[in-house]
Amino acid sequence: MHREVILAGSGGQGLVLSAILLAEAAMREGKSVVQTQSYGIASRGGLSLAEVIIDDAEIIFQQVRRPDCVLALTEEAIKKFEAWAGKGVPVYYDSTLATARHGPNFHGHPFTQIASDLGNVGSVNILALGALAAHMNLVKRTSLEQQLRQRFAGAAGELNLKMLALGFDLGAPARSDAAAAGAPK
Repeated sequence: MHREVILAGSGGQGLVLSAILLAEAAMREGKSVVQTQSYGIASRGGLSLAEVIIDDAEIIFQQVRRPDCVLALTEEAIKKFEAWAGKGVPVYYDSTLATARHGPNFHGHPFTQIASDLGNVGSVNILALGALAAHMNLVKRTSLEQQLRQRFAGAAGELNLKMLALGFDLGAPARSDAAAAGAPK
C-alpha cells in the first residue's frame, strides 16, 4: 500500500496536528511514514499545508507527487487543489466554509457546522480526519483512537474521540454523500 495525502486549510485549524496523528497511527500499524508541513506567510490564518505518505515499504521520495486524496477545509485550499478532482483524486472539503463543488470526486461535508453544533469548532480537524481516514481506508480507527488517547486526556480526549467516531461515520464508504450531508448536527 502506498498512499499520499494532502491536508490543507487555514493556519490554526489543526491540520498539522491531524497529519501528525495520521502519521503516528500509520506507524503504530507498522507502516513507513513521511509527514511534512508548510505554512503561508502568517501561521494563523494563512494557508496551512500538511502532507502524509504512508507505505508498506521504504519511502524514497519524501514529497507528495500525486495525492490519493486531498482534504481542504477552506475556500482558498480547495481552489488550490480542486484540479486534482479532474484527475480522479477524491477531494474532501468543508461545505461550511467552501463553495459547493460538483462532480464524482468532490465530497463536501459540513465539518465546521457539525463541530460547532457539538460545541467545539476547535475539533473540526479531528472530525474531518476521521471522515477522510474512513473513506480512504488510510488507517484503522483503533490506531487513531490510541493516538488521541495518548495526546489528549480528560474531557478534551473524550470530545476528540467523539469527533473521530462521528467523522468515521461520515466517511464510511457504504454511506452516500447525500446521506452524509444530512448527518446529525
